[in-house]
Amino acid sequence: MLHLSPVDLQREKMKALFIFVCEDRPIHTDPVVAALVTRALAIEEFKGKKDHEITFYEPPEVAADRVVLRGLGKAETLDAEIFRQAAGKSLRRGRTLGLPRMGLVAPDAGAAGMAEVDLLRALLEGAFLGNHVFDRYKQEKETQPLARVDIVVPAAAVARHRRLVFEVETICSETLRAREWVNLPSNAKPPVELAALITRDAKAQGLAVEVLAEKELRRKNMGALLAVAAGSANPPAMVILRHGVSRRPPVVLVGKGVTFDSGGINIKTGDSLIDMKGDMAGAAAVAATLIAAARLKLKQHLIGVIPLVENMVSGRSSRPGDIVRTFSGKTVEIGNTDAEGRLILIDAMAYAEKRFSPEVMIDLATLTGACVVALGEKIAGVFSRDEALQKAIVAAGRRTHERCWPMPLPADYKELLKSPYADISNMPSTRYGGAISAALFLSEFVGKTRWAHIDIAGPGFHKKEDAYCGAGGTGFGVRLMLDWLMSADRNVPETTAAR
Repeated sequence: MLHLSPVDLQREKMKALFIFVCEDRPIHTDPVVAALVTRALAIEEFKGKKDHEITFYEPPEVAADRVVLRGLGKAETLDAEIFRQAAGKSLRRGRTLGLPRMGLVAPDAGAAGMAEVDLLRALLEGAFLGNHVFDRYKQEKETQPLARVDIVVPAAAVARHRRLVFEVETICSETLRAREWVNLPSNAKPPVELAALITRDAKAQGLAVEVLAEKELRRKNMGALLAVAAGSANPPAMVILRHGVSRRPPVVLVGKGVTFDSGGINIKTGDSLIDMKGDMAGAAAVAATLIAAARLKLKQHLIGVIPLVENMVSGRSSRPGDIVRTFSGKTVEIGNTDAEGRLILIDAMAYAEKRFSPEVMIDLATLTGACVVALGEKIAGVFSRDEALQKAIVAAGRRTHERCWPMPLPADYKELLKSPYADISNMPSTRYGGAISAALFLSEFVGKTRWAHIDIAGPGFHKKEDAYCGAGGTGFGVRLMLDWLMSADRNVPETTAAR
């Protein structure tokens, strides 16, 4: 679908060509493109302000049926995300026009003040992600994805970046796979069925797959996970994905997979219930990351551990005040059945820690509303006692714009999780600092493993579309984790956090 193309704009026929324009300085050096920009800026209604557009129909300078010039605002604001968004919005416009193919002219990287690879990656990512439409349940399709998008570049740039298109298409297609899984309604993905979907797609890419069914989970004494699943007629499952073999300990990714969260006996109310199909966004991100790693043939030894449950209300549901014995042997008093994600994670993480002795373990989870209150809907919280690991994840978030912010793990807050009856409570004794107390709870079950917790409750699911993502699942975490995995040194400290 994506192509870096040295298109002869004066000869090659194209339905639509999109050109990006700054309001205060030129960013194109191609004389044909520069002439179109100059003509556009001479028109009073268009000055290159952000998201402003002007369209030329059958302009004599090029062979395109229409040329859409889109403003980016002031040049000083240019960065990868500006171009990612511009490409995504252009693709959305192309879909509404019913185009089968369109071109995006890449600005000159030097004029834009960016490295060429970063500029092209951003355009490719925005175009691919912005072309996605989730409409499998609609009888009438409002728009169709474009079949081809050409990023117009000089021939030399094509030679320099031959692998880039494959890399971006692979990573972004797995981001879309995660979005699709999240957007599936809960009746289409109860735990065992979602495990089967993940298994099918993972095996197709050569991953080793193991699925622990309810009987095996019970045999392994995963009492916390089973307590969450108890109220549902749909049994739980745990999927284990493996990529690569190495003498080094693996990197383990753990993803929270609650396919529907009613809250249990502490039942949710109001509008929040309809979005609870998205409470398995962490599981989707982990599975898609492992599949992408296989497709990219990454050399790392990776394991994904994905606990899947449905948290429902019935006569068999766990109750507030129940005490369960976890895989680790520690007992947990259930202070609130709607704090279920941390219960399934602790069994999964303790199991992974004991079985795989990981070099690093990272969990991704739509865990707390408190994290959304703290950071909003677009930034994830990263909790870790390993400062280098935390900084490396934050840096990956900066590069991908899957933004993360470092959060504290103060030891004295553990007092809030004390239970008079069990080793620990899954709910703190205060309503404040809920994202911190949830992370501290998880930290009790990872042993001495280098570990980070990423709370994606905000960015994992959006109610409104944005520049390159429709409403619903965002696939947050896939690009983040792959960038972190593919970085030359996953532990290089970086000071820049979320913008």
